[in-house]
Amino acid sequence: MEDINVKQLTLAVRTIADEKNLPEETVMSVIEQAIAAAWRRDNGERDQEVRSQLNVNDGTAKVFVAREVVEEVGSDAVEISLEDAQKIKPEAQLGDIIEDEYEVTTFGRVAAQTAKQVVLQRLREAEREVVLEEFEDKIGTVVNGVVQRVEPRVVRVELGKATGILPQSEQIQGEYFSVGSRVKVFIKDIERDNRGPQLILSRGNEAFVEYLFRQEVPEMETGAVEIKAIAREAGRRTKLAVASAVPGVDPVGTFVGGHGTRVQAVMNEIGDQEKIDIITFDEDDAQFIRNAMSPADVIEIKLDKDAKRATVMVAEDQQSIAIGRAGQNVRLASRLTGYELDIEAATPKPEAVAAPKKNIEDSLMNAVEESTEE
Repeated sequence: MEDINVKQLTLAVRTIADEKNLPEETVMSVIEQAIAAAWRRDNGERDQEVRSQLNVNDGTAKVFVAREVVEEVGSDAVEISLEDAQKIKPEAQLGDIIEDEYEVTTFGRVAAQTAKQVVLQRLREAEREVVLEEFEDKIGTVVNGVVQRVEPRVVRVELGKATGILPQSEQIQGEYFSVGSRVKVFIKDIERDNRGPQLILSRGNEAFVEYLFRQEVPEMETGAVEIKAIAREAGRRTKLAVASAVPGVDPVGTFVGGHGTRVQAVMNEIGDQEKIDIITFDEDDAQFIRNAMSPADVIEIKLDKDAKRATVMVAEDQQSIAIGRAGQNVRLASRLTGYELDIEAATPKPEAVAAPKKNIEDSLMNAVEESTEE
């Protein structure tokens, strides 16, 4: 690449703006950043504060280098003495910032390379920003995407113009993706950090399951039934507390669907390895906890409403079901109800054990003996 001419750059602004579908001011500021970077490369030092101004009308550029007014100059590149500063600006004082102005027309080859890199990188960022702004109003919805790349910690998914990332924490455990396959993703957020904006996607959050049920259960739209709470461990189990606003409507049946078709449709999307428990929500906390502990049978519940703790008594043979694999059932029930749950095995009543069971044959023999004695 030969020396770069500022005039060419100015002419390029409009072309780039049209091609990239970006506002001219954005492209202008990108090119100004590039000119400043190139000038620093050719004439300045790394830690200098350099800004540039492009004049589109006559194709010229000015570069301004900021220096602080100090008593004792340590580095000419970033500092200037009060005496010298007052030659430029008579009213200058210590601590002020003085800008030296330079006219720029061309850059050397290396600086031009730097300018080109800055322009490309900044334009990419600006383009991404514009594309992501279109997704701003899609946050909280589910869209179809195509798997673009599978990396150890993230999966990159292409969504039309933009690309989003599905971090490991937002994936369904045990789910594998192949490049080019279509996938439904929940648009969770747009994160802005120093690498530029990122579209964060999810398949592992509660809202994804809620959205899938909303597609299958039209009664949710009419308000006849609603999801009151969801607790999920993606890839393992989801508990859904549902309620009905219409007397006589069975909320659980509505969500399960005839022959389980509705719940099956959701499982087809999230994978059969994830179990879905649909339980009835109850205003009464104790009853709600009892329902949430399903499939375990609960004998008794002792509530401490202030501490939001509850002791759940179950029969000994139900204890492992209540706790669930690796504590999962009780953990999800606890998240669903908002109560800290302690599972205890209820001990059988001693009297029941003490009373010997009457043997029907003994009673018969006794009756016979009594009658023969007579």
